[in-house]
Amino acid sequence: MLSEARVLDAADPLRHLRNRFNLPDDVVYLDGNSLGALPRSTAEVMENAVAVQWGRDLIRSWNDNDWIGAPQRVGGRIAPLIGAAANEVIVADSVSVNIFKLLTAMVQNRPGCTRLLSEAGNFPTDVHIAQGVASAAGLQLELGSRDELVGMLNDQTAALLLTHVHYKSGQRFDMAAINAAAKALGVPVLWDLSHSAGAVLLDLGRDKTQFAVGCGYKFLNGGPGAPSFIYVAEEQQAQLRSALQGWMGHASPFAFDDQYEPAPGMDRFLVGTPPILSLLALECGVRMFEDIDMNAVWEKSKRLFDFFVAQMAEHCPQFQLVTPTDAHLRGSQTSFLHSSAWPINNALIARGVIGDFRTPDVLRFGLTPLYTRFEDIARAVEVLSDIMTTEEWQEPKYSRNSKVT
Repeated sequence: MLSEARVLDAADPLRHLRNRFNLPDDVVYLDGNSLGALPRSTAEVMENAVAVQWGRDLIRSWNDNDWIGAPQRVGGRIAPLIGAAANEVIVADSVSVNIFKLLTAMVQNRPGCTRLLSEAGNFPTDVHIAQGVASAAGLQLELGSRDELVGMLNDQTAALLLTHVHYKSGQRFDMAAINAAAKALGVPVLWDLSHSAGAVLLDLGRDKTQFAVGCGYKFLNGGPGAPSFIYVAEEQQAQLRSALQGWMGHASPFAFDDQYEPAPGMDRFLVGTPPILSLLALECGVRMFEDIDMNAVWEKSKRLFDFFVAQMAEHCPQFQLVTPTDAHLRGSQTSFLHSSAWPINNALIARGVIGDFRTPDVLRFGLTPLYTRFEDIARAVEVLSDIMTTEEWQEPKYSRNSKVT
């Protein structure tokens, strides 16, 4: 298994990218879909940002070091990764806040509608935010299975909120088909790309996507709590008005006018002062993609998946794969069912293999093509196979309340 993996790694055209990241030698890291690894360049950039830009240049850095342009600049770097134009993406706030901003604006443009729609089992924060928006707007939030959603759409649906790649199973929606079905009824769709951007091949323009948000700290490697990005198709921007009318979203923020007037374009989705240190760290993560074709990234993801699944079938047949084997129907992860997934995951962590547990019975492993090796997968399966022949996994060492995203 290990020798086969090393042959595959030697033939990998993206193998050199791993050297751009700071990864411990004694850890197999398969959780980049929850927190991306640290780019080697980030520490130097952050040291300069603190010691020079903040420490020496002080407030002059808003102009001299273009702090003021960071949300637009970093958004422009993300745009080609998701198939968008630079003027359609901006970085601001968190995924939760951005869902609220966009969903509220979308609902305001659909007066007379009575319902919001989302997937049952969607990532909790998406559903929780939708519940809050529905309550504030006097709407009914309805949840359906992914097979039911299209049939549940009607002209009373103010908006549809979906996560492109499911956080637990790795299942992926057909974005173009959903967009087309919703458009036929005049229903806008808001996509959460948190488990897609930076790993899955995306083309929002081609798929006629109008609204999306995405995470900065997963596959984009922006660091813990990195800010989120917002995408709005250019033709939709002028008609949306954010419910969070902060000064940075004002048409003339430094005029200090009491009357709010939204800025043109994507700037209207800014709220407060940008978190500069976090933005600069995210920019380092996004720059890892500058000389890379996303087609090559997705092709490697598919090869990693196939190798992982084959090795699990041979060496750990007691685990049930729940992620679709059809590449068009999945994201960049593998998820397996086992009734003792939680203690097994803890045993893996104790052995230096870091994946994820998702309640109640899912083991989830992220495939981050920029730095995940075939050797990492071989070692993970080897350790997992060994664990299953021992009793150690029956003694959990970590709380069920560990962070999950």
